[in-house]
Amino acid sequence: MTPTTAAPLGDPEREVLAAVGCGLRDDEIAAALALPEESVAEHLARILVKRGLRDRAAAIVHAFDCGLAVPGRGPRTRPSGPVPPAGPRVRIRLLGPLGAWQDGRRVPLGHLRQQAVLAALALGAGRTLSRCELLDGVWGAEPPAANVVPVYVYRLRKALRAGSGPDPVIEHGPRGYRLAPGAADVDAVRLEELAAEIGAADRAGDADEAVRLCSRALDLFRGEPLAGLPGPLAELERLRLTERRLGIAQRKLEHQLRLGRCAEAAAELFALSAAHPLNEAVSAMLMRALLRGGRQADALAVFDRTRRLLADELGVPPGPMLRRTYRMVLHGAAAPGRTRRGGAGESR
Repeated sequence: MTPTTAAPLGDPEREVLAAVGCGLRDDEIAAALALPEESVAEHLARILVKRGLRDRAAAIVHAFDCGLAVPGRGPRTRPSGPVPPAGPRVRIRLLGPLGAWQDGRRVPLGHLRQQAVLAALALGAGRTLSRCELLDGVWGAEPPAANVVPVYVYRLRKALRAGSGPDPVIEHGPRGYRLAPGAADVDAVRLEELAAEIGAADRAGDADEAVRLCSRALDLFRGEPLAGLPGPLAELERLRLTERRLGIAQRKLEHQLRLGRCAEAAAELFALSAAHPLNEAVSAMLMRALLRGGRQADALAVFDRTRRLLADELGVPPGPMLRRTYRMVLHGAAAPGRTRRGGAGESR
């Protein structure tokens, strides 16, 4: 029986549920959705848990109840055809250069300011934005000579109209504009959904699930968020989403260390440290990973490198957290008859 408060399904889970409702086996679903077969089984298991379903047969009934499967449509009547699309047919990417796809085809979005208007609406996650808010977010202190917002929205609505249907992806009401509810999949919205699931896994103490969810969240990024888009809103959101990405990466790596996957964590931390050389938290985590892997000398070298960078770039010494980690590594590296290493600034 489906619970009265069902957990929301992610887009891959909706696609798998639609395919299950059409009667496909796991291997057929894997082929249709270009997924590993084991991923299909994992998605189905989560669907059963989220929707309180007993087995695959109950999932098939639920797919029809939800409208994800329709009688007479699907692989049983068209064996080589794709699974009917489930949910929104427009996808908008913000976690990288802005892009939009309709039924798998990329949609031309016009010049950068017009793209920035779409980004603002997509970041609003269904909230209505007034013309003034869009002008402030996209043009800032230098508004255009004429109010071009309605023109840009008209062009975007025309470009993004879902298939041949009459309903626009962007709605216009008395208070402004918004993305129509359920009309588009936005990767930044999915990121926040995954962040909530990561938090739930953290609270449940399920480190393996937290690592898996963090990996899925990080896979959403395709480069610098909102790369190249102008305007104050894009600039602020670029910073926020970059920090969000870094925070999720750190949570993933902390869980990997708790699971004893030190070599794997160290390899990812080296890359993260190269991208954020002045981030003391990342350096400290890398030192801990190396220490647990028996690489004390490498951990001390990370401290020395970070200390020099902080002095050269910012003119500051290492902070308390990095100094505590240094002491821990130094103590772990000490052995009978071995001279304790000095000159790394820990005397202060």
